[in-house]
Amino acid sequence: MSEKTSSVHYINYLQLNKILDAQDLISDKEGKAAHEEMLFIIIHQTYELWFKQILHEIESIMDLFKEDKIDESSVGVVVRRMDRVNKIMTTLVGQLDILETMTSLDFLDFRDHLSPASGFQSHQFRKLEVMLGLKIEKRHQFGGCPYHSQFEGEKKEEILDLEESSSLFNLVEKWLERIPFLNMGDFDFSQKYEGAVNEMLDKEIAGIKDANLTEEDKSLRIRMIDENRKYFERVLDEKIHNEAIESGETSLSYKATMSALLINLYRDQPILHLPYQLLRGLVEMDHKILTWRFRHV
Repeated sequence: MSEKTSSVHYINYLQLNKILDAQDLISDKEGKAAHEEMLFIIIHQTYELWFKQILHEIESIMDLFKEDKIDESSVGVVVRRMDRVNKIMTTLVGQLDILETMTSLDFLDFRDHLSPASGFQSHQFRKLEVMLGLKIEKRHQFGGCPYHSQFEGEKKEEILDLEESSSLFNLVEKWLERIPFLNMGDFDFSQKYEGAVNEMLDKEIAGIKDANLTEEDKSLRIRMIDENRKYFERVLDEKIHNEAIESGETSLSYKATMSALLINLYRDQPILHLPYQLLRGLVEMDHKILTWRFRHV
């Protein structure tokens, strides 16, 4: 152990003096300290620390996806780091249980002092949203102003640069499009899957027609199956899928969608274990971010 390393102290290494002196109660400055404001500050400071770690993980994941070739070991790294992000998001949602020990009346003791501060001003969370793929054209504007109007200088420039860069969504889409298993020799995945779906639906309709049901019940159930058929057509027909992209109904390209479907259907094949875990991790992350946003607001 070097002399420099042996001199590292816990307090100095973690810079605890900075962190523990960063809880500056506005209500105290106004002459009457609100007990609950300490909790409010610490919870939100903790959020920002976790956002920093999430950004660190997402940036590293995006760097791996930017490579021309992503081998199995790299996919494994992505899966592990995605799992870490999801565990952090679970913690963020859990912290809301702590925040909710503060009642609405408790919050009113210092809420007026916070105006016009808002969670919408979290630069790190806005960065995370854009990096994941929530670009400005997909956002609702509040008060007629773009979301980045909350920021100035370098922080605003950073957001604008991210708006022009590839998102994790874009990178995953390109990765899915490169997966080679959709067409191999005589095997055409989309045709085979469409045939299997139609065969299944036709059998269901035949079973309904032979069932001991009223004509009204038969007609209702057959209409439901026809609606299912139309849904599969929207998914499996490339032309209809592209029209859905143009109208904003969906975002993922046709080829990437087919690859994602193939991965989910054949997830028990050893070569697709990790890709399936990656897709499942992305869905889990999306769900947990939505849960956190819904409860936090």
